[in-house]
Amino acid sequence: MLALLVIGAVGGFFGSQVGLGGAVIVVPLITLFLGVPIAYAAGASLIAAIATSSGAASAYVKDRVTNIRIGMSLEVGTTLGAIIGAVVAVFIYKSGLASVIFITFGAVLMASVVLELRKRANGRTAAKPDRTTRLFQLSGSYYDMAYKKRVRYNGVRWWLGEVAMFFAGAVSGLLGIGSGALKVLALDSAMKLPTKVSTSTSNFMIGVTAAVGSAIYWRFGYIQPFIAGSIAVGVLAGAYLGSRVFMKERDSRIRMIFLVIVALLAVEMILKGIA
Repeated sequence: MLALLVIGAVGGFFGSQVGLGGAVIVVPLITLFLGVPIAYAAGASLIAAIATSSGAASAYVKDRVTNIRIGMSLEVGTTLGAIIGAVVAVFIYKSGLASVIFITFGAVLMASVVLELRKRANGRTAAKPDRTTRLFQLSGSYYDMAYKKRVRYNGVRWWLGEVAMFFAGAVSGLLGIGSGALKVLALDSAMKLPTKVSTSTSNFMIGVTAAVGSAIYWRFGYIQPFIAGSIAVGVLAGAYLGSRVFMKERDSRIRMIFLVIVALLAVEMILKGIA
């Protein structure tokens, strides 16, 4: 239990920093080092993703950084994708093809690292309001404590964000993760939201997506209460602490450490799948 709590706390802390969700690091750790079957690890990580979202999102919403309107409007696509992905995952597990999940998981982890580095390199891009901005009222603002100023922004290309969220949801259901990397990419690159808004809104959305996928995993017996509960408690504490640090940080050293860890775990998952 202690190992599960610690792994959950570490995953929640780092996951909340970049909007990827704690499951990105929890699944590889408990699978590779604790020997938990990946089907049960995925089920537990979905519960952990709900905890991550609850812990981090509550702080972000309180600080008025999360754009709830944008997040809720995009949940249609991501929940539909989560249902499809979870059903496919169950079929794969029943067929005894867990190695496919290992390799796919490793590939998605590596893609998450690449996408995060690309986002860091591109920086922020200003966006002018478009038709969807006015139609869905996607403009907003928040106070940035690190830079001591109010940041105003406009969400654009809502339709593109919805399409991207469908695929993010499918990945979430398939691998048992919050697929925060794809959510952040959709919000940051497709809809041109500021980094902190895309990260906080991603954390807000992860919980809903994971809840849909976890219902299917539970139906087919892939959620073990002891493992899921222990991980969820650790992740909840780590995510809340991580969100507090995130709101005050100016540099990104902690993100780079996280990305290095994710890259190493990605290689390990791929090698285990091939073996």
